[in-house]
Amino acid sequence: MSETEATRATAPDAAPSLHWLGDSALLVSFGSRIDPALSARTLAAATRLAAARLPGIIDVVPAYASVALVLHPDAEPDRIEARVKALLRERDAPVPVLRARRVLIPVSYGGRHGADLGAVAAYAGLSEAAVIERHAGADYRVAMIGFKPGFPYLLGLDPALAMPRRATPRASVPAGSVAIGGPQTGIYPGESPGGWQLIGRTAVRLFDPALERPSLLAPGDCVRFVPVAPERLAVAKVEIADA
Repeated sequence: MSETEATRATAPDAAPSLHWLGDSALLVSFGSRIDPALSARTLAAATRLAAARLPGIIDVVPAYASVALVLHPDAEPDRIEARVKALLRERDAPVPVLRARRVLIPVSYGGRHGADLGAVAAYAGLSEAAVIERHAGADYRVAMIGFKPGFPYLLGLDPALAMPRRATPRASVPAGSVAIGGPQTGIYPGESPGGWQLIGRTAVRLFDPALERPSLLAPGDCVRFVPVAPERLAVAKVEIADA
């Protein structure tokens, strides 16, 4: 793809492209970069597609700049593609309200809970206290859930805190670790390998398969981190309200 084609493909008003992922899913792509405007457009499209309840589509999965539509085995791909194209062309159609929430998550920064806080501070040319202040002072938007069940990819990180992933990923990252990876921040919902920079930890459970709503966070939610002392981490509670 040429530079001109790439620019056109990621322009805010560019028509989305559709690609089949085998015979079980249709990908609606709005671009190829991490960008708040593209993310907002993607979430709006995902909300509209989910609200339409098109026959044959059993799941709508938004990412940073694309939406995957998972099909029922008996669905008719050609009919699905035609319906999706027609729906996306309806630019004047009202977009259903995204039921976003505001979620306050307690975090203990640094020390044994954030082994890479010092490295992030050195990379940014800031004190550890300044990193904590900037990270906890931002409003984040959940762009998508991925990597592991319940893992939120959050947009809104202060550019000064952006730092590349570790050259060598850790074999084990503790559950609840709050981390930075490039221009993103996120929370590991369970123990797993990982290469992001660890700056803190929360005791809030992000994914519970026994619940009717297994994932605490959903695309579109607004997240803010609340610093707490290490000794209060286990008792600090998440707060959830309408955004």
